[in-house]
Amino acid sequence: MPSVDTGASTSHVGASSASVPPNDPEATKLRPGGPGYRRMTFALFAAGVVTFALLYSTQALLPAISAGLGATPDQASWTVSAATGALALAVLPLSALSERFGRRRMMTLSLTAATLVSLLMPFAPALGWLVALRALQGLALAGVPASAMAYLAEEVRTRALVGAVGLFVAGNSIGGMSGRVLTGWVSQAWGWRVALGTVAVLAVIATIAFRLLLPQARHFSPASASPRSLARTVAGHLSDPLLCRLYAIGALFMTVFGAVYTVIGYRLVGDPFRLPEGVVGSIFLVYVVGTASSAAAGKLVARLGRRGALYAAVTTTAAGLLISLADSVTAVLAGLVLITGGFFAGHAVASSAVSRTAKHGRAQASALYQSAYYMGSSLGGTVGALAFHRAGWEGTVLLGLVAVLGAAGVTLYATRRAIVERRAKVTERAPVLSAG
Repeated sequence: MPSVDTGASTSHVGASSASVPPNDPEATKLRPGGPGYRRMTFALFAAGVVTFALLYSTQALLPAISAGLGATPDQASWTVSAATGALALAVLPLSALSERFGRRRMMTLSLTAATLVSLLMPFAPALGWLVALRALQGLALAGVPASAMAYLAEEVRTRALVGAVGLFVAGNSIGGMSGRVLTGWVSQAWGWRVALGTVAVLAVIATIAFRLLLPQARHFSPASASPRSLARTVAGHLSDPLLCRLYAIGALFMTVFGAVYTVIGYRLVGDPFRLPEGVVGSIFLVYVVGTASSAAAGKLVARLGRRGALYAAVTTTAAGLLISLADSVTAVLAGLVLITGGFFAGHAVASSAVSRTAKHGRAQASALYQSAYYMGSSLGGTVGALAFHRAGWEGTVLLGLVAVLGAAGVTLYATRRAIVERRAKVTERAPVLSAG
């Protein structure tokens, strides 16, 4: 799942078709209704679908993988954590390579490599092989989020950019959701290996569509991929206290989300629920709530401010975790709705703040956020599954509460810093006012 700036208004999306002076660089960029725009949106929608369908393809299958390969929940969870962890490590260097070799080429190579790996996964003879293939797949997929946003920023007219990004993000959401739902039902009928093969076929089709549809880049200018330059930019971002707080908040929220959705299948197929795999896979339809809460995050920030919106997200997520403790399908679903809504709102607020805070090297600032975000997913999936294996659902909820309280603590620290700085400014102005 990539960084989304949902605080921006979409009211001007259609306005991009307005006339632009011929000598303006914007005149040659893609716009709604213009040549190539629809092909571009379909191509990046397909890229978003295949990226997140592949990245989380094993999450809904974990109970079946455990049964089929004789693995405990924490061992099977590595089929998710290996992919997200590898992506987290690779997204920054691949963002630098895309500056040198081009966004379109990077995305094509990434999707092709990840799809080829997906064709091998149904034949993995043991858990270790499956985890290794998933790590390779995560490394390959890192080239897509590293390049897609930059491609859109370079090739689409500024006033149409929010709409174009929104379609890419919709592909992410639909891919993540439909991949889990599809694998759940297919696994119930024919087993988890066939389910992974089904996702692989979907990936082949979407990758071919992406390659055929995406227009050639017309505004890309190769830049240096110097490690020294990249290191300076990264060091600058990591020395910014506000950016570091935002990275920590993204990682902590994703720790909760990764833990809950990695383990929820085990809880629902076991006592006292005993739900079939297809029904458990359909639980991921709750993601629709996350899409809605992401879209509402901008209004929430306008009403409560960034820190107020984060407090609301923390409270909602914590409430969901506590409600999910009840041994009732209705309570579990209600808890998942709150957890999902709170997570997506918190992620949207933090990720959009990153792009506004970074004054230079925005691609690297965003890549660092994505690295922290996916490391949180990897950590949450692995530790959450271990907690479930040792202490049941209560252990996973406890881990989630610790992480969400950590996000609250970071936000509280930021609030106190803001109050201190505001008082210092008032004190500095006071002698001037009295002297006047």
